[in-house]
Amino acid sequence: MNHILIVEDELKLARLQADYLQNAGFDSDCLHNGLEVIPWFKANHTDLILLDLMLPGCDGLDICRQLRSFSTVPIIMITARIEEIDRLLGLELGADDYICKPFSPREMVARVKAVLRRLQVKTTESPAYTFKLKLDPDSFRVLANGQEVELTSVEFQLLQTLYQQPGRIFSRSKLMDLIYQDQRIVSDRTIDSHIKKLRKKLIDLLPDQELIHSVYGAGYRYDPQKKIAE
Repeated sequence: MNHILIVEDELKLARLQADYLQNAGFDSDCLHNGLEVIPWFKANHTDLILLDLMLPGCDGLDICRQLRSFSTVPIIMITARIEEIDRLLGLELGADDYICKPFSPREMVARVKAVLRRLQVKTTESPAYTFKLKLDPDSFRVLANGQEVELTSVEFQLLQTLYQQPGRIFSRSKLMDLIYQDQRIVSDRTIDSHIKKLRKKLIDLLPDQELIHSVYGAGYRYDPQKKIAE
């Protein structure tokens, strides 16, 4: 079941959107303040965001800009502004579609399905998603496409943590808390060093894939992408 995040400060409209999405077979959560979106997104998974333009705390264009700095999650912007400049600005920032109020809830559901369908076709066609990792916690080995590589305990824990929640950004401090539960004192550079070594081993395993990505000022995330040939 696909999950949709509804970001809308009009409570009745948000409930109406959620009801129509549920009837169409989608799961959903609702947020009503723009400042809640980025923290929620970093801690949860969603397949698409319905993002209102005018929000308290932080408007939809700023939220879209922030999300696009580290995520490719599909975004449909919703607004009462019908001026062309607003529509173009939203799309230039990386929105996948645009709906103007007032709108039919059935049209909203149709657009959600259309965006997700385009994403599914793109993902199916991409060779970057044709492999599957297998993690063996007993031997600290990771296998893919008939190849395997042995990791250290820390490297394996880092990969397992990131791999289990693809797309989620883990800060260095969060990774330190999860990996070093004995409360030993380690620095951010320690995590960076382990990630660097882990990346090198993963490149040996899958030379054409970039699995672990640095998100400037935020941390690391697991997201399989085909590397661009130099």
